Order: sequence, then C-alpha cells, then structure tokens
Amino acid sequence: MKIILREDVDNLGKSGELVEVRNGYGRNFLLPRGMAVLANEKNLKHLAHERSVISAKLAKMKAGAVEIAGKLVKVSVTVKRKVGEQDKLFGSVTTLDIADALTAQGIKLERRQIHLAEPIKTIGSFDVEVRLHPEVPAKIKVEVVPEA
Repeated sequence: MKIILREDVDNLGKSGELVEVRNGYGRNFLLPRGMAVLANEKNLKHLAHERSVISAKLAKMKAGAVEIAGKLVKVSVTVKRKVGEQDKLFGSVTTLDIADALTAQGIKLERRQIHLAEPIKTIGSFDVEVRLHPEVPAKIKVEVVPEA
C-alpha cells in the first residue's frame, strides 16, 4: 500500500514522503491515527502544492535568519552578576539572561535559540552559539562582569 506521511515516523520516513508499507500497518495504524493518507491522485496533487508552499516558507525563514545573523555579528551582550571569591558567580548566567539582555538591545530571540553547553559560572568573555536556522550559523559575544 502506498501512502503519504503527514508526520515523521521512526524507521519509516519524514513528513511529506511517499512510502510503501504493508496493508495492515497502513490501514490499522497509520491511517486511523492521522499519521498518513492514501497516495491517490488527489492527495499526490495536494502534496506537490504543499511542498511548493513549504519550500517558499523555508526560503523566507532562511532569509530572515540571515538578516538576524547580520545584526548579531555587531552585538555584544554584557551581563552583570554578584561575584564571590575567585571570580565565581553567585548563581549562573543562563540562556534566559542572555535573551533578556538581547531584548533590551532591540533584538528579539527566544531562549531556545541560544545554545549554551552549560550555564556560565565565571567572569569573562564567551562566544555563545545562536541557532537561528540549520544553515545559518551565528555567534554572539557575551561578557560577564562583576556588579559594582
């Protein structure tokens, strides 16, 4: 049975792909759960239309990500924190703190787009990765300074 996947299915395929599965798997599992539709002529035309719409939307998202990445190159974020002995912070600097500092500078990013391997716990200057789009790399400079 040939079907068109509406969702990503492990070990089968990604959304929008045309795949062939056994009749029972398609009829009893994928179709009732809305994870797939039959690959008839009407659905194949609809799939071609959706692919063109999705590709246009992805191109627009990538262009927006490139624009934001251009702004981020010029931006440096300074975060002030209380400091204890040996320049260790009370608490840490997280993605939420960085997102708030960027918003104060007029750049709106979600905290999920900012990637820290682990929270920053010392004073210094750090390069932080921002994931705007899979094909658009961006980094921002984060400087952690002691409160006066």
